[in-house]
Amino acid sequence: MSSDLGLLRAIEDDELELILSWRNAPTVRQNMYTRHEISLEEHLAWWHRVRGRQDQHYFLYEHDGQPLGVVSFTQVHAKDANASWAFYASPEAPRGTGSRMEFLALEHAFGGLMLHKLYCEVLAFNEPVINLHKKFGFSVEGILREQHRVDDTYVDVIRLGILHPEWEAMRDTLYRKLSSKQ
Repeated sequence: MSSDLGLLRAIEDDELELILSWRNAPTVRQNMYTRHEISLEEHLAWWHRVRGRQDQHYFLYEHDGQPLGVVSFTQVHAKDANASWAFYASPEAPRGTGSRMEFLALEHAFGGLMLHKLYCEVLAFNEPVINLHKKFGFSVEGILREQHRVDDTYVDVIRLGILHPEWEAMRDTLYRKLSSKQ
């Protein structure tokens, strides 16, 4: 169903430097918990730690043969059928990339990982991403007040979640909207 929206695929080792360049872009870093510029050595050590874990899954998002972003599922809990997720796009990614990535992430979460619930955390000042998640059916489940320090300021963290039946109820409508924008 979603092949025209792109695909999520395994990350190849020779793509790690490209991914690091996206992750280190100021427009990406400003919305992350970890905001410093990540060295190649730090990035490779992280990849070595996470690549074989059963509770974490990382994918490259590709559209029309072009790599455009990263989607991750962490804290995958099989017994409770839930996981956390996050994504970021290349700074050069075309408009609509985030929506296509989110659709495919939800498809994978509920169809591939067979989750009951998917959740995420977003820094409160990142209103475009909060609104994107809401557009896809996520509900605000809580506000962690002044949870994270950015420079000399404490910022709220917004916790959002979506249940499998909620996704199923809006999946086809969202697919039609995204497909018509191609």
